[in-house]
Order: sequence, then C-alpha cells, then structure tokens
Amino acid sequence: MSETQRDPRRWWILAVLCTSLFVIVLDNTILNVAIPSITEQLGASTAQIQWTLNAYTLILSGLLITAGGLSDRLGRKRALLLGLAVFGGGSLLGALAPSPQVLIAARALMGIGAAFLMPGTLAVLVRTFDDEERPRAIGVWAAVSSAGMALGPVLGGFLLDHFWWGSTFLINVPVAIVGLIAMGVLLPESKDPGNSRPDLAGALLSTVSVVSLVWAVISVPRDGWLAPQTLGAGLVGLAGVALFVWWERRVDDPMLDMAMFGNPKFRGAVFGGILTAFGLAGSLFLLTQDLQFLRGYDPLEAGAQLTPMAIGVLACSILVSPRVLKAVGVGKGIVIGVTCSAVGLLTVALAPDENGYAVLVAGLLLLGGGAGVSGPLVANALMSSIPRERASTGSGVNNTLQELGSGLGIGVLGAVLTGIFAQAVPDALRSAAGESYPEAVAAADGSPGLLDEVRDGFAQALTLSQLIGAGAVLVGGCIAGSMLLRAERAEQARTAEKDAQQPTEAAAAD
Repeated sequence: MSETQRDPRRWWILAVLCTSLFVIVLDNTILNVAIPSITEQLGASTAQIQWTLNAYTLILSGLLITAGGLSDRLGRKRALLLGLAVFGGGSLLGALAPSPQVLIAARALMGIGAAFLMPGTLAVLVRTFDDEERPRAIGVWAAVSSAGMALGPVLGGFLLDHFWWGSTFLINVPVAIVGLIAMGVLLPESKDPGNSRPDLAGALLSTVSVVSLVWAVISVPRDGWLAPQTLGAGLVGLAGVALFVWWERRVDDPMLDMAMFGNPKFRGAVFGGILTAFGLAGSLFLLTQDLQFLRGYDPLEAGAQLTPMAIGVLACSILVSPRVLKAVGVGKGIVIGVTCSAVGLLTVALAPDENGYAVLVAGLLLLGGGAGVSGPLVANALMSSIPRERASTGSGVNNTLQELGSGLGIGVLGAVLTGIFAQAVPDALRSAAGESYPEAVAAADGSPGLLDEVRDGFAQALTLSQLIGAGAVLVGGCIAGSMLLRAERAEQARTAEKDAQQPTEAAAAD
C-alpha cells in the first residue's frame, strides 16, 4: 500500500484506540491501592472487597469472546462506542457509589464495557494499518497495554495522595467522553460481511465457561485447589468448554470458527500468550510481595519501583520489536524476547535485599524489555493468522486466554510460594505461614529468633517460586517460538512451491 493510499488519520486513530485501552488495563490494578480507603469509608467487608476486585475481572474475561464475535457481526465501531459509553457510565457510578453494593455493580458495568472495547481496539488497528506499518502499530498497542498494568498502582497512589478514593474511577470519565467524540469522527465502520445472525447459544456457553474457569482460578489463593467451590467451578467451566466446542462445530454460523485452531501459527501465538502471561503475572505477583514484605516499601513505593519494567516495555515494544521481526522473523524473535524476560526474572530473584536495587533495576529492565519484544510479536502472529473479517473474535480469544494464563500464574505460583514457605518455618508457625507472611510474623510474637526464621523462610520461598516463574516464561515462550518457526517455514515452502509452479503454468499456456 502506498503512502497516498494509507488513511492519513491512521495515527490519530491509533492514539484514540490506545487511550481507551490504557484506561481498561489500568483498572485491573489501579484499585488495589484504594482498598484500605474503600474499606474504611464505605464500611466494606472482606467479601465485598473481594467482589469489588473480582467483578471487573470476571465480567471482562467472561464476555471477551462473545463481545468480539458480536463486534465482527454487528460492527466494530458500534461496539467500541457502546463499550466506551458503558465503561464511562460505570466509572461515574463507581466514583459516586454510596455503598459497597453499588460499587460492585459499577465494577461489573465497567467489565461489560471493557469487554467490548478490548478486542475492538486491536481489530480496528489491524484493519487500519498495512503490512509494513502494522508491526510498529501493534508495538505501540502492546506497550500501552503493559504500561497501563504497571502504572496502575503508581497512578492510584498519586490520586489517593491528593483526592478521595472515587478519583480512581472518575479519571476514566473525561477519557470516555473525549474517546466517544474522537471515535465517532475518526473511525470507519467495519464488520464481517459473511455472517449477520448472532450465535446466542455459543455466546451463552462461552460466557458461562470462561466465568466458571476464571472464578476457579481466582478462588485458588483464598480457598485452595481442592476446595469444593474451586473444584465445582472448574468442572462447570471444563464441561462448558466441551459443550461450546461441540456446538460451534455443528452450528451453521458459529461465533468462534474452530478451524482457526487448525492453523499452527494461531496455535503457536495462543500457546505463547498463555504461558508467557502465566509466568509474567505470577512472577510480578511474587515481586510485589518481595518489595513490600522483604524490602520494606509501602504499596505506592512498591508500584513506583516497577517503573524500570514499564520503561523497558515501552521502549522495546515501539522501537525494538518491529526491527526484530524484520531481522529474524516471529519465531526466533519470540525466543529472543522470552529469553531476555527469563534472564530478567532470574536477576530479580537473585537480587540481594540489602543495597541490591541496582541489580533489581537491571532485572526489571530486562524483564520489561523482553516482554516488549515478544508481546507485540505474539499479537502480530495471532492477528495475521486469522481472516480479517474475524479480527475481533480472534482478539477476544487471545485476551481471554491471556486472562486465564495470568490468573493461573498468580494461583499456581502463589500456591507454590505458600507451600514452600510453610515448610521452611518451624512447626509452630506452619499454620500461620499457610495463610500469609504477615500472619506468620504475628504468630512469631516478637521473638527475634522466630522473626529471622520467618523472614529467611519467606525469602527462600520467594526465590524458588520466582525461579519457577522464570522457567515457565522461558519454556512456554520457546515452545511457542518453535511452533511459529515451523509455521513460518511451512508457509515459506508453500510460497516457494507456488512460485516454482507459475513459470511452468505460463509455459504450458504458451
């Protein structure tokens, strides 16, 4: 596509899409630092606080595939406008919530809006930029997504230092208003011309399946793997997935075309996204505890310490990842990226608690830089492996599986941390250590010897758990990279064979 054929508004469109994406991702983490204020000022119970945090994640994850499918069928611009309006309305309701119940409802509304926004941003991006510019645009998109996740606690802490807890919601409202106007003016409408009838049964099965699986995953840290509610939700989710696949294979107009999973490039991108999200989310969960419990930072300071990771993600997503793609291709590029991330995680795990911040910064830069290289490549591989008319559906699948991977990373590595910690302390403290580090400290009852054992045991458990996270990132990324490399080679072989046949066909025609 020549410069004259490109949409002259494309970078403005990207700016609007990324701004909307930023506030969606931000809301996954910004609320964490406001929990004490909400608990005190609204009189929220522990269960209500958990629902406030989980309502957004559950609804967002559960509706991503459904919202992506509806966006493809009914119009992506229409879905983005609807999602941003609902997200902004939910944010305003949350800022003014007079009770925990209203706050939970507001978070659920925000989840609905975000589910229509998130897949649409990537789908519109893919249709706006040509093959030459798309890797750079996806790099910017991925950088904004990662930066929103990392900067949530920092921005939340800043707002709480100057305003009341509702400001963490109110900040979304002007973004939503400006975004609605800009999207209305800039975005062209696009939708799948081949399918118009919504697959309502598929949408219901998809939502029930994903909500059940995510509920099971987020229940693990609180209730354990073998708790009835965890097992029950997991079984319902797996049964729902089986029914969903069966239904989508037999219906005439499926919401999710199962043929996409027959594409090795799509499978490699999905697999890489899941396992990389598993390792990164789980390791960041461990790192925040390291910063607060062992290094003595408060939540805001701990969030600020993660700034080098955000810098690494931003720089490498925008500047390095497109060049790596052009130089070595998707498969090798992902292996390079995850190797850097794994080395970064190892560096973070082995950084000394005392006077070790320089080592920690180096590890965080490597971690963020590696993610900045591999993240856009995974997204680019996924979106280039599916038909453009199903762009929102494919993006919804990718985001859903990454949400599950992140939840599993936190659940599995959190359980590993708890198990190792409980075994590393004296028998009298094992029950408390099975709950949390602060519970173990309280159970030590001020005894210097016991406090030292608690600290040493927790440090040992964190290091081992972080090493497991680094291994998950490296193994998962390398497997995905090798799958994509094989897919690239097969595609190159098909292209070479096709090119070789053309002179023969031309000669036969003569």
